[in-house]
Amino acid sequence: MAWPYPTSSPTAAPLVVARFTKGQCQPCPVRARRTASRETARNVSFPPRELRDLQVRIRAEQQTPDWQARFAVRSGVEGTVNEFAHGHGMRRCRCREQPKAHLQHVFTAIAVNIERLSGLPSTGEAPPSRPPTAFQDFLDQHGFPRLKFWRAVSR
Repeated sequence: MAWPYPTSSPTAAPLVVARFTKGQCQPCPVRARRTASRETARNVSFPPRELRDLQVRIRAEQQTPDWQARFAVRSGVEGTVNEFAHGHGMRRCRCREQPKAHLQHVFTAIAVNIERLSGLPSTGEAPPSRPPTAFQDFLDQHGFPRLKFWRAVSR
């Protein structure tokens, strides 16, 4: 067994790789649960202790309500950036000059804001209901009750 065997890629995360020889791996009683290969040996990769401790600490921190509240804000921003990049073609500018590119970004942001505001119901009114789907029409035609949530169905 080669121990430890650091990864050689400079861009990859540092990993410690344990390589077992074929002779070490073949007689193992739990080999079938660990690898699907019948002939080759097994390689096991895991991060160094410092990185693993950091991962455990950060994953525990991510379960706190404070972290989740901060991430909710970031999630909203990421959704907006994604909408601009994919929905409005903001990955490419029509002009090379920075002032014109900035102007394109500003006008696109204004258009998106107008689009968002036009979709909102006026204050005091309930939002318009969506037309039923084909599946909901089928349920109505056959007399099945239409549940609000799919999880309401008992098993």
